[in-house]
Amino acid sequence: MSSLPSSSGSANGHIAHANGAASHTNSEAGVESAEASLGGSQSSEYPVNGFSQPPYQNAHNEEIINHLYQAGFQTGHYSDTILHVHKNVYRLHAIILSRSPFLAHLMSTSPPVSGHGLQQRAVYVNLDQEPEVTEEGFAIALGYLYSAISLNLIRPHNARAVLAAGCLLGGMEDLCRHSYEACRQSITVDTIGNWVEFIDSIPSSSDGTATPDLPKTSIFGLYAQRLKDDVFHFLVDTLPELLDVHQPPSERSPVSGPHGRDVLLQIYSRVPFEMFKTAVESPSFRVGSDQARFKFAKEAIELRKRGIARGSGAEETVVLAFGGGNGAGSSVHITRKMRKRPLWKVNA
Repeated sequence: MSSLPSSSGSANGHIAHANGAASHTNSEAGVESAEASLGGSQSSEYPVNGFSQPPYQNAHNEEIINHLYQAGFQTGHYSDTILHVHKNVYRLHAIILSRSPFLAHLMSTSPPVSGHGLQQRAVYVNLDQEPEVTEEGFAIALGYLYSAISLNLIRPHNARAVLAAGCLLGGMEDLCRHSYEACRQSITVDTIGNWVEFIDSIPSSSDGTATPDLPKTSIFGLYAQRLKDDVFHFLVDTLPELLDVHQPPSERSPVSGPHGRDVLLQIYSRVPFEMFKTAVESPSFRVGSDQARFKFAKEAIELRKRGIARGSGAEETVVLAFGGGNGAGSSVHITRKMRKRPLWKVNA
């Protein structure tokens, strides 16, 4: 173990946000998990095992957590482990990094190297196959190993990257839950297109007849399926209500109604076929009567022909089965079939 602080005066990690080095004047959020583990959350006035809780214990624990985060993570003092990730270098501490099963395994397979009288371990994290783990997301997750104050750095624009990094490193379920909730709340009319692209980018083994289950090998683990369900629920239930298209034309707002329907058409014209089919056929998709649903699907398919379905070699159609709903589902059905290639006759 090194007994000397790092000679470098630069912030740890060498990234734009200085390895999570935002100005944190209020550190109460950073010690919640430490208080729980060290017994600081007990409120009984009676002694425990013959010892009463000192009144200064919470403040003392807070000071320790703040010191670990500021001197240990942000500046890398007294480090014994050099972590290489992306193009960044972090000077960190094995005892803290061991909270992550992923990093603990890497350290166990990376023997320490002696140099200048010191012993330090160099660990390399290859994220070339994990594009969802960004530099910012990984840095926030690393900081969480030192202090829960890193939760304050999660924003809508980085929440998915933090979730990916948290799932990769492991041992930080609170961080994953917090970032997942930020992801869920960031699904809006303006961002739904990006979220649909994200869901579609995750490999699946669907045959196109139903909404696919995401593979458990995704870096997001079980959160991948939760996000997929959230996106689908927003498309089918929330979006039509936000855009005011579920009301009959006579009750629809003259300002938001027609415009909202156009926005919904544009969004559905860019949705992958499997999701488009399942959404339009869902009983929860409220755009009016079956005739109104049929008309909506027909207009969306026309837009899709000039966009996402163009050049796919497949033809999308919509069918209205009169009396086929029976109260259990939609009478509107979306189908897709491959176009037949023309046969050319060769004259002898």
